[in-house]
Amino acid sequence: MAPYQQAVLLGIVLGFLARVYMLRTDYRQYPTYPHGRIIHLALGFIAASLGAVAVPALAERDFTAVTFLTLAAQQFRDVRNMEREMLSKMDRDELVPRGASYIEGIAMVFEGRNYLVILTALLVSMFTYLFHPWMGVVVGFFCLLLDRIFMSGKSIGHIAEIQEAPVHFKGALLYVGDIVIMNVGLSANQNLILEKGLGLILKPKNQDARITLSHLGQRQAILHDATTILGVYRDAGTPALVPMAKLDLEDGRVGIFLLPQDKNIEKAVQLIKRVPILESAVRRPSQAAVNQRR
Repeated sequence: MAPYQQAVLLGIVLGFLARVYMLRTDYRQYPTYPHGRIIHLALGFIAASLGAVAVPALAERDFTAVTFLTLAAQQFRDVRNMEREMLSKMDRDELVPRGASYIEGIAMVFEGRNYLVILTALLVSMFTYLFHPWMGVVVGFFCLLLDRIFMSGKSIGHIAEIQEAPVHFKGALLYVGDIVIMNVGLSANQNLILEKGLGLILKPKNQDARITLSHLGQRQAILHDATTILGVYRDAGTPALVPMAKLDLEDGRVGIFLLPQDKNIEKAVQLIKRVPILESAVRRPSQAAVNQRR
């Protein structure tokens, strides 16, 4: 087998394995199984093929073939748009929607992981072509470890302390601890909330965390993930029973009100700790020059 054939074949195989490794259907059931997975696996194979052929094409001075990488970039931007559009339409049917920020983050992840596949296939192909197939295999598994690092990010547990808080009323005002959530006028709804409701308070660990938790998209992501796992005790047309997250303007704490079908405070605390921090919600005012002056 010619050296470039080995490089291309190994690059495609390990690049595709990288996409399989990064494609996971978790409790949110997205991408849907099996059709959604088939779409992304097919795109992953295309990405691996593009990355694998780039090095032999350059070695053979076939610079025209490398221009396909620019076409791939456009194609994967279209993938991001496709995911955004699909999830936005699906979000209309959710009792507790993901929100635009969460959807944009998911779409960005799918685009970015295709680029990681191209990079993996490119490096495997390069080291196989220049050195030895075993060197390409070693680089491929190193890239899988690198992909794992890029897949992992910070979660709410890294930036906030989470504690249970009582759900109670003062007149018609619903409180979680000492944080006002909303006005509930009907006594029937109040009784249902007192029976089924669950309250938590998120206390930011620093100023940066306070700004992140104040982001509406981040709070909506917390509510969506919590209700996805614990369920929600409501149906369409019951605005008084909508889970909510309200901000205490004095100290930046966030009161979380849930109406779960599975009223388990330990589960609620653990799952909220694992809610991912959205890239669009991250703010670091502590790193601003004006905040570093003495």
